[in-house]
Amino acid sequence: MKQVNRPHLHESLNQIIVKKDKLEIANWIETMELISNELQYLIPLEKRLLGAPAVNQSLLTVQRENQLRLGTLYRYERTMINAIEYDTTECDAYYLHAHEKNRDGFMDHIKTYTALKLTLLSKILERF
Repeated sequence: MKQVNRPHLHESLNQIIVKKDKLEIANWIETMELISNELQYLIPLEKRLLGAPAVNQSLLTVQRENQLRLGTLYRYERTMINAIEYDTTECDAYYLHAHEKNRDGFMDHIKTYTALKLTLLSKILERF
């Protein structure tokens, strides 16, 4: 997880918020990349141990969603380069809305993935 540097007194509130948001986005991306790596193990594990088509399909769906969301976060991270340059209320509202939308999507995805992972692990435990 990325480390937060203390804000400097010469930075504006907008600069501090943008730095915080960029850090948060980097942490989301790191988490999504870890999920992607986990899925590379969970999918074959499910095939070998359970062979349950419904669970396998759910894993593949989450894997696809993970890749799509990761792409969205990479694009969003690139747009944050311009965030400091624009200091208008309209721009602030746009970035706030975009950030909240991405946060909500990330959190929903984490909840879905976690529930699926727990379901998979519990089914493996039941079987063995």
